[in-house]
Amino acid sequence: MKPEPLPGIVRVPVLFVNAYLVDVHPGVPNDGWMLVDTGLRGAGAIEIERAAARRYGRRRGPSAIVLTHGHFDHAGSARRLARRWNAPIFAHELELAYLTGRSDYPPPDPTVGGALAMMSRTFPHGGIDLRPHVLPVPADGIIPSVPGWRVIHTSGHTPGHVSLWRESDGMLLAGDALATMNLDSWTKTVTMPVELCWPPAPLTTDWNAARESVRRLAALGPRAIAAGHGVPFTEPHIAEALETFVETFRAPEHGRYVAHAVVADRGGIVELPPPVPDPVGRLLRGAAASAAVAALVMGVRARHSA
Repeated sequence: MKPEPLPGIVRVPVLFVNAYLVDVHPGVPNDGWMLVDTGLRGAGAIEIERAAARRYGRRRGPSAIVLTHGHFDHAGSARRLARRWNAPIFAHELELAYLTGRSDYPPPDPTVGGALAMMSRTFPHGGIDLRPHVLPVPADGIIPSVPGWRVIHTSGHTPGHVSLWRESDGMLLAGDALATMNLDSWTKTVTMPVELCWPPAPLTTDWNAARESVRRLAALGPRAIAAGHGVPFTEPHIAEALETFVETFRAPEHGRYVAHAVVADRGGIVELPPPVPDPVGRLLRGAAASAAVAALVMGVRARHSA
């Protein structure tokens, strides 16, 4: 039997984002498991339930659900799965405002450019309410009933973003602290060659913090990286690749949150940088309005000619 590329970890792709099933003890599914992220609403629950049933049986739910952050593509199915399995949800205390209905996330910034930025104009950014399931990650970073893993605060993409680290074998679940695919390229979004890239740009709201988080993860010396977007990075030269990535990490050349970060606290957003001009968005809105008018005119003509 071919060995698992990530011992005791199953990647569950949900369209363009990943969730992970994690054995409490690698290679021993009967000893329990945790779920890291939940994918998109609806589709995430379906794919995760199928994968969990294959590995752990239909009746065994996770001892915990850990959210790296609360964006729609990572927490979309959290409520449904927490109810399904009666499982607690853990998130960083700085993320709880967005997961208890107290605050929305900052709006996406499509002006950073690239494939994901173009699509981000349609992304939701509202907060969700996961009470009473959601709890803060313990201060020591250890999730109860899941020994061997430590939660590390890696802010930047969001204020309370976290990654998970297993020191025993150098396994890093990075969430959106970085990506292992180029989300800015239309071609690479489809072909998904493995490469270390910055976090999803249109949703990253503090680039200085994001850079420091990547530096902190590199200092751990991971031997494998599984991220929220892309396939796992398990190449032998991972240390050198990560070191080069840290040295060359740069924020986008322009964008709403590039020069001025979002200010947030435990209550959510405190201060947003002002919007920046979005000529592409203006053209798209104009085209959509023209198409709507044309459809209305055609409909009226069709009724009159009937």
